[in-house]
Amino acid sequence: MVAQRTVYLDHSATTPTDPRVVEAMLPYFSEVYGNGSSAHSVGRKAEQAIDDARETIARIFNCNPTEIVFTSGGTESDNLAVRGAAWTARQLGLGHHLITTPIEHSAIGNTIDQLADVMGFERTVLPVSRAGMVDVEEFAAACRNETVFASIMYANNEVGTIEPIPQLAALAHEHNALFHTDAVQAAGQLMLDVQALGIDMLSVSAHKFYGPKGVGALFVREGIDLTPSQSGGSHEDGRRGGTHNTPGIVGMAKALELAYDELETRTAHYQTMRDRLIDGVLSKVSGAHLTGHPEQRLPAHASFVFEEVEGTMLLMHLDLKGVAASSASACKTGNPEPSSVLLALGFPPELAIGSLRLTVGRMTTEADIDYTVETLAETVEKLRRLRAMM
Repeated sequence: MVAQRTVYLDHSATTPTDPRVVEAMLPYFSEVYGNGSSAHSVGRKAEQAIDDARETIARIFNCNPTEIVFTSGGTESDNLAVRGAAWTARQLGLGHHLITTPIEHSAIGNTIDQLADVMGFERTVLPVSRAGMVDVEEFAAACRNETVFASIMYANNEVGTIEPIPQLAALAHEHNALFHTDAVQAAGQLMLDVQALGIDMLSVSAHKFYGPKGVGALFVREGIDLTPSQSGGSHEDGRRGGTHNTPGIVGMAKALELAYDELETRTAHYQTMRDRLIDGVLSKVSGAHLTGHPEQRLPAHASFVFEEVEGTMLLMHLDLKGVAASSASACKTGNPEPSSVLLALGFPPELAIGSLRLTVGRMTTEADIDYTVETLAETVEKLRRLRAMM
């Protein structure tokens, strides 16, 4: 019996940890096991590893090591940026107005909703174009004297669109507002030079660029005071209490270093595989539509909607054929719901319900892409036949 082919095309959800990263982490589980906050020599060895990792990440971000805050991942980094900036601004009497978009990750969107619904902040949720792009002029019009904070995702996790971050950040600064970007999807694919981006805060998560799960970082520009949302000890200059995850921090720094040492080679491969995938799907699957910006999109990211197909059913059938993908359509109590991001982009519910995200990785091959396109075309037609019989 021939083994079924397995194709993993869900790298935007998570990536496999690079063996070189695992190797770098291993000593910090059992050999260099001290608490980095301890004063003795065992603790100082762990502290040195944390300091080295901070310097590595700061070099890639083009910032000072003291501007890096280690967290448990992208969600905590986003939460700290949003709540920390908003709470401090209100305490100082600077204002209470926040700006974001309807296509942010829930770590941003839900946090801003909580600040507005529970804590009395005002929010402006900017519309986006059909391609998922924020309009620079509409952002400028939304800024006002009471605006203290804006968060716009660097690259969207669902449709892959890359936003004009430098222009948006400059406009926010004209109104003395802080600007944060969620770069969780961008890290490992786009440049992370915070000076070129012109931003005040930036979030990343290690497992999106072949690092370990459960560790992330937040860049916080020097001079910005954040009220901690996780209080405790004096870790991270009082910005985030909790014992350092030394192995995770070491692994994150190693993964980021490898990603940017190999950036040109990796992104060239991603783009080749992505374009082969997009061309194949649009030419061989009837009723397929590309979502997100056709050009200003992540190198590894392809996303679609399919007419007369439910995304959740499509995922199940692809999985049975060995293809791992994702859909933004949610299925609750048996009733599929369309993607809120696609609805914000203007797709009708009957089309938004048929979403599929396929994200390539370092080990993706042409054979993987060809198998996926063939399998997807067969599966879509099968689901449509079943739908017609119901």
